[in-house]
Amino acid sequence: MKFTYEVPGDDFSQAGFASSDIKKKLKKLNVPTPVVKRTAVAMYEAEINMVIHANGGTAEVEIFPDRIEVVMSDDGPGIEDLDLAMKEGWSTASNEARELGFGAGLGLPNMKRNSDEFSLESTPGVGTTVRFVLHIK
Repeated sequence: MKFTYEVPGDDFSQAGFASSDIKKKLKKLNVPTPVVKRTAVAMYEAEINMVIHANGGTAEVEIFPDRIEVVMSDDGPGIEDLDLAMKEGWSTASNEARELGFGAGLGLPNMKRNSDEFSLESTPGVGTTVRFVLHIK
């Protein structure tokens, strides 16, 4: 099964729709609860990053009997320093995002922590793609 979602930019009220919908679908498929939670957390972090940094993007989720594959991509400004971006606490979030409780610099590390496989590709001026896989045990 494959699902595609548009993540709107600059609209915090819509962030989390894709992760919430996938969470419901995985529960209906009787995917183990820990895998459902980890998938939802990783996707939510990616959605928030798209809202804060990239004016939105696309979430693609493919569910297989043994794994969940997620690709989150945007056409935002890209990430200048990937190593720095992966450090907990580092953030380029705006004051507005911080005032709303976002931008603590935990998004990318949480995506990686909640995934069994994780990759991050970004080109400044072009955009960012995050891919992660969660194994269903």
